[in-house]
Amino acid sequence: MNPEDVITPWVKSSYSNTGANCVELARARDGAVAVRDSKDPDGGLLAFSPQRWAAFTRQVRKGAPGTA
Repeated sequence: MNPEDVITPWVKSSYSNTGANCVELARARDGAVAVRDSKDPDGGLLAFSPQRWAAFTRQVRKGAPGTA
C-alpha cells in the first residue's frame, strides 16, 4: 500500500502513552486498515483487510497468547 492510498487522518492508539511504542491507524481507499509506527511516520506501514483487522482485534480483546 502506498501512503497516498490513506484517506483518513492517522489516529494514535488509545493505549499509547506519550512515550515510545505508539501505533497509529488510518483507513485506505479500499477499506483496508493501515498501521504505522508513530515515531517513524514516513517509514513503512502495514495494511490489513477489514476482516483480518477485526479478527486480530477480537483475539487481542480475548487476551490471546502472543498478543499482549
